[in-house]
Amino acid sequence: MKINSLFFVFIGILVLSSCKNQNKNQAEGVVQESHEFTNDLINETSPYLLQHAHNPVDWKPWSDDAFKKAAEENKLVVLSVGYSTCHWCHVMEEESFEDAEVAKLMNEKFVSIKVDREERPDLDMVYQTALQLVNGSGGWPMNAIIMPNGSPVFLGTYHEKENWKSILTKFSTEYEKNPEKMKEYATMLADGVQEVYEQPTKQMANTITPNKIESGITKWSTMWDKDWGGNIGEEKFILPANLTMLLDYAVLQQNANAKNHVLNTLDKVIQGGIYDHVDGGFFRYSTDNTWHVPHFEKMLYDNAQLLSLLSKAYKLTGNEVYKIKVSETFKFLKTEMRNKGGGYFSAMDADTEGEEGVYYVWKKTELESLLADDFTMFSKYFNIYDEKVWEDGNFVLHNTFSKSDFIKESGLNEVEFDNKLSNWKSILYKARQEREKPSKDYKVLTSWNALLIDGLLESYKAFGNDEFLDEAVSVFNYLRQHNFANGELVHSFTKDSKQKEVFLEDYAFLAKSAFTLFEVTLNTDYLNVSKELMHTASEKFKSTSDLYYYNVSNELVPKIINTSDGVVPSANAIMAQNYFHLGHLEYNKEFLKKAELMGGLITSDFEEHAVSYGAWGNLLLGQAYPFYEMVVVGEDAKALMNEIHKTFIVNSIVVGSTVESDISLFKDRFSIDNTFIYVCQNNTCKLPVKTVGDGFGQMKAFGYQGFK
Repeated sequence: MKINSLFFVFIGILVLSSCKNQNKNQAEGVVQESHEFTNDLINETSPYLLQHAHNPVDWKPWSDDAFKKAAEENKLVVLSVGYSTCHWCHVMEEESFEDAEVAKLMNEKFVSIKVDREERPDLDMVYQTALQLVNGSGGWPMNAIIMPNGSPVFLGTYHEKENWKSILTKFSTEYEKNPEKMKEYATMLADGVQEVYEQPTKQMANTITPNKIESGITKWSTMWDKDWGGNIGEEKFILPANLTMLLDYAVLQQNANAKNHVLNTLDKVIQGGIYDHVDGGFFRYSTDNTWHVPHFEKMLYDNAQLLSLLSKAYKLTGNEVYKIKVSETFKFLKTEMRNKGGGYFSAMDADTEGEEGVYYVWKKTELESLLADDFTMFSKYFNIYDEKVWEDGNFVLHNTFSKSDFIKESGLNEVEFDNKLSNWKSILYKARQEREKPSKDYKVLTSWNALLIDGLLESYKAFGNDEFLDEAVSVFNYLRQHNFANGELVHSFTKDSKQKEVFLEDYAFLAKSAFTLFEVTLNTDYLNVSKELMHTASEKFKSTSDLYYYNVSNELVPKIINTSDGVVPSANAIMAQNYFHLGHLEYNKEFLKKAELMGGLITSDFEEHAVSYGAWGNLLLGQAYPFYEMVVVGEDAKALMNEIHKTFIVNSIVVGSTVESDISLFKDRFSIDNTFIYVCQNNTCKLPVKTVGDGFGQMKAFGYQGFK
């Protein structure tokens, strides 16, 4: 694409939905039916592209050849971007892309290209940027009309059939009559996007101070929904990266308002319909402001990040409900989202046979039949009342009682209630297994699986359950085996996949996971992998600024620098965090300076829009406030570290070694006879101690407030 380099800031979270199950047999080797139409997508491995392989539209995958064809035939290009669990993508497919009349118009007047946004997030970023600039918001499906050189002239989302036909006719006619005018508009739009999104690369670095962080969080707090949690709005996203940062800040500064907001959000979310009370796991987002009715797709990245956030919240509060939700979510992921080799699928659809949510919702009569005498109590707990019906007589399970309040009102003791709740879930789970399941997108994405590794490791720290650690190691090994090609990472793996693209987030997230595996296991092989990934990423994605490009550009795709969080944390922010932690481990001044320069470029953005910069906020906390190094060296280091990890500690790294080591934090500290804990801050270390309590006491002596 020949738009100039764009600086992409993903403002807000874009509305998305779900999808249908045309692809489910593709990965299983089942003989496929004969079809009236087959297009070039039949040769792809993306489930989303395969869903459209038998449309009458002559779809092509993104390629140089497709744009060459458009140029040679002097046609505009229709670019349609979506993903396999996107509900409105499927609606538009059924209404328009499976319609012979629409297909005839598209095939005669356009070259049509389909893109899986999960497989090619770089392309999605570019055109969503332009869409947001023109319309003020974006989403999926994203449908654009672009010039043969890749510059957009029209961008939109879902369109009904007649509206879409009108758009196609209007632009094809205009291109035939006034091609030069259309080229001028496309150039103007490309220049406008470039002007808006290159600005952060030109801004000066700012000093990172506590006042700037306080200011950013204060501005963000005006958006908080004090009653229902989350941010004020008609629809709600959980935003775990932002809540994680806010919880860290709350503990570090003993800020009750921030802490209460995070915990209230978590409590409302796990009571709401956005949590699957039968199977476990979280849906993508809520369609209302009370977390009642979700869009029913389940995404790996949400559930992975929520494992981490809930585990941290448990360490802070000891709330057993958080522990239960971690266990249920992990069970869902391992049961429904894991392939036989140990990699995790990207998503589970909302639709079954084209109907949204039917796998998850319940009719009142069905519940009465299944639960018999317990129905009255069940309906009270999960709000099965006529005024709470969703649509078509269906109910979404959610509760507005805390467990303790319901126990008091029901007259049961805690054990009796827990037994009833467990029995209810077991009955409904068995009934649900008789239904046809939604399809799954079987791509194994490197960056999203790396987020899962982080979530599993945080769960291991909180609960000490070896199953979490074993699974984290298993996922890491799967990625090393399958998501490397010729010594380099690839973003997406499926059987027979041809994809070679890789993005900054893949390297950054996996480097972070490898470092955390080193922290937990003390195995320096993981540390070496982390450093290797960081080195490769710094060379592969280096830019003229201190930030990194998201992608490797080519003739059709510009270089992109993105800094704000989207559905996953900012890759640049995670790169900076990695430099920061490696710098502290090795006393590497170059790495620490690099992290400081990157953070300084984003400080003003955080101050103005903290809601979109949670991952950067975690870095800035470590740079603006005292940062601690807790070092455990000796034969019993692993046991002491496991004890340390059960406590919520922020602004610190906790690392250890059971052997003599030349790593800076360990050098000359190993004793064959004793295991010592060293607590350091700003190149100053206290005398070594032998117990975790004494180590925490030394942190307090340095001024750490987080244990209050």
